[in-house]
Amino acid sequence: MRLAHILSGLALLASSHLMAENISIATGGTGGVYYPMGGGLANVLSKHVSGMQATAEVTGGSVDNLNLIGSGKPYVAFSMVDVALDAAKGQEKFKGRKVDVKTLLVLYPNRMHVVTTESTGIKTMADLKGRRISAGSPGSATEVMAFRLMEGAGLDPMKDVNRERLGVAESANALKDKKIDAFFWVGGLPTAAVTDLASTPGIKIRMIDHAEAVAAMNKKWGNLYYADVIPQSTYSGMAADNKMASVANILIANSNMPDDQAYKIVKAIFDHQKDLIAVHQEYANVKVSAQKNAATSVPFHPGAEKYIKEKGGKLD
Repeated sequence: MRLAHILSGLALLASSHLMAENISIATGGTGGVYYPMGGGLANVLSKHVSGMQATAEVTGGSVDNLNLIGSGKPYVAFSMVDVALDAAKGQEKFKGRKVDVKTLLVLYPNRMHVVTTESTGIKTMADLKGRRISAGSPGSATEVMAFRLMEGAGLDPMKDVNRERLGVAESANALKDKKIDAFFWVGGLPTAAVTDLASTPGIKIRMIDHAEAVAAMNKKWGNLYYADVIPQSTYSGMAADNKMASVANILIANSNMPDDQAYKIVKAIFDHQKDLIAVHQEYANVKVSAQKNAATSVPFHPGAEKYIKEKGGKLD
C-alpha cells in the first residue's frame, strides 16, 4: 500500500509538472526600462497565476522580441508599436516574413531621449552632423526610431553621422568616457542608465529638443509618433523640459497563445498592479481606459479583449 501511495504521489507530481505553463518574457537591455518591468511581471505571473512559471530574458529590444514572438514559442514580449506594426505587415526589418503578433496591453509612452553633455557643444539635431553618435543596439526599437527621427530632422543616418550600435548602458558609459558625442535611447522614465550618467560628478547632461521632427516622421511612417515632454525634474542637471517624440509601448504575444492564458496574464497585471508599480513606476500608466484600438496598430488578442471588456473597457 505504501509503495502504491508513493507511486501515486509521484504520478501526480509528474502530471502537475507537465501541466505547468512555462512562459518566457522578452525584455531589453539591462540599463533600460523593459528589463526591470519584465522581471517584475515574471515574478507576479509565477507567484499569482496557478501553474505558470515565467522567466524574464535580456534581449536586444523590440526587433529581437518580435523575432522571438514569431518563433511561435511561448513568449510574452515588450515592444514599441512602430516595430510591432512593421512585424505584423512584414516590412522594414521584417521584410518578407510577417509575424502573427497580437496586443495584450497598451503600456506606457516610450520617450525618445537624444542625450549629450554640455562639453560637446551640441545644442540641436543639426549639430549632430559629423559627430560620433550611438543610435541604439542592433535588434532594438531605438535604432529604428533613431533613424526615422534623424531623417525627419533632415539628417542622413548613413552619411551625416559616425554611428555606433550600443545599448543604453554602453552608450551612457561611452558618452561619459568621451568615446561618443551623443546617443539616442527610447524608453520609459526614468531610465536607469541616463539617471546614472546625469548623476556623475563633473558631467552636465543636455537633452536635445526634436519635437519639430514629429510631423515629418508621421508623414512617412503613419500616425505613430506624437510630440511629448520629458520633464526637467526627470534627470539631474536638465536645464529645461525636453520637447521630444514619443511612441506607445505594448505588451505582445503570438496569436497562437491560448485565450485563457492571455486572459490570466492581463488579469494578473491589473490584480497585482501595486506590486508592479513598486518595481517600476511606468506600470502606473497601465489603465483599462487606455486600452484602445487607436492606441495600438496591432489588434488585441481575444483573451486580452475579453478581460478588458469585462472591466468596462471600450476598445473602439
